[in-house]
Amino acid sequence: MTWEALVFLIFSVITLGSGALVVTTRNLFHAALYLMLSLFGVAGLFVLLTAPFLAGVEIVVYIGAIAILIIFAIMLTPQVMQIPHLRSNQWIAALVAAALFFLMLVSVLTPLAEELGVDNWSAGFTQDDPADVPADTLTTLGESLVDPDLYVLPFEVASVLLMAALVGAAMMVRPEEPEPRRSEPAPVVEPGAEQATTGGD
Repeated sequence: MTWEALVFLIFSVITLGSGALVVTTRNLFHAALYLMLSLFGVAGLFVLLTAPFLAGVEIVVYIGAIAILIIFAIMLTPQVMQIPHLRSNQWIAALVAAALFFLMLVSVLTPLAEELGVDNWSAGFTQDDPADVPADTLTTLGESLVDPDLYVLPFEVASVLLMAALVGAAMMVRPEEPEPRRSEPAPVVEPGAEQATTGGD
């Protein structure tokens, strides 16, 4: 076993194990920490794929921004820290959906479907297809994001949408202001009761 295969196995175990803990733990704060660990494993897999830019984006954006935002949202809403009950029938549906998705993924990425007689289903990946990524991909991506004729408008709309979601989340967890205390009306004293009280003195 080469060191690349060993490192791949380590990051795979970190990614899949942490992902399983994200959906099985009942503490949302712990689930957020497991999510950060799973994202770190994905970043390690990107490094093995010689994609350092995607690894950096995974750490800076997903771990450093989105995961931290999730932790802040959980800490601002302590009443949802614990999930009291999980329905058992949801586990069955989740396992069936995961198995179907895994079989579909295998049939697309491998020539298994063609061997079974299903045409035009497999992606047909080979060693030369898809071709190598051009060296100026990042430069082209950066220019496309700020080009008015390409993606600058969707990029700005996405940033405004994220800001609106952040403001909405802050408004939802804002503590409610206590209602002002109403002055109680003075008790009404009946004339007969007042005379009885005076006569007793």
